Amino acid sequence: MKFLASPGNIRPANPKLSPLPPEPADYDRGATVDIPLNSSKDVKKREKELQAKEAELRKREQELKRREDAIARSGIVIEEKNWPPFFPIIHHDIANEIPIHLQNLQYVAFTTYLGLVGCLIWNIVAVTVAWVNGEGPTIWLLAIIYFLSGVPAGYVMWYRPLYRAMRTDSALKFGWFFLGYIFHIAFCVFAAVAPPIIFKGNSLTGILPAIELLTGNALVGIFYFVGFGFFCVESLISIWVIQQVYSYFRGSGKAAEMKKEATRSAMMAAL
Repeated sequence: MKFLASPGNIRPANPKLSPLPPEPADYDRGATVDIPLNSSKDVKKREKELQAKEAELRKREQELKRREDAIARSGIVIEEKNWPPFFPIIHHDIANEIPIHLQNLQYVAFTTYLGLVGCLIWNIVAVTVAWVNGEGPTIWLLAIIYFLSGVPAGYVMWYRPLYRAMRTDSALKFGWFFLGYIFHIAFCVFAAVAPPIIFKGNSLTGILPAIELLTGNALVGIFYFVGFGFFCVESLISIWVIQQVYSYFRGSGKAAEMKKEATRSAMMAAL
């Protein structure tokens, strides 16, 4: 039996699809986009600037190296102040600048310099006690003068020459040390005795003022006896130091070298 399909049930073989509605564009057609056209020129310009700066830095480094080499050839040493650490006023670096076989001797010499500072400080303290107990202000002013003149004089006259002599092994600097250190020892011995022939009254804590003041005021006498002990210890250690330095000076042949340098300096001065 054949069934006839109704016209309503017949579907076309290739149906036509309806077109999709147009989607709106996400960009604004009137907007402008900045495209750097001269970026390559800027990069080249920056490269030239960097190259110029590098060339300038290299030139400065070469100039600095040239100056350092000239200073090294001339024997000049740049001394940076580094001691004491809390308030640097002098250059001091025994561990890195003094030969290892001379470091112990240099440390002891530095101890004598600090010992001189301590003796003069205690001298001020003892004289201040004496002033409070009726000795008058003159001796106190003299004690201040001894400290203000003795501390820098000791550094300039003998400690710095010894430090530089040990570092550079210069015979002439050893000679300056000996001259200054002999004066230092003479002052310490004189202060330990403190005879009233040069310095005014009881301005130094020696044995003679200590005995004199002990009969009148025991406290002042004790302060002076302590000062006498400090000056005695300072004198003994200083004598040991100058003996050791002189032994090294003679043993290393610096005595003959110093004579030659002195003779050459005298001839140059005469010419």
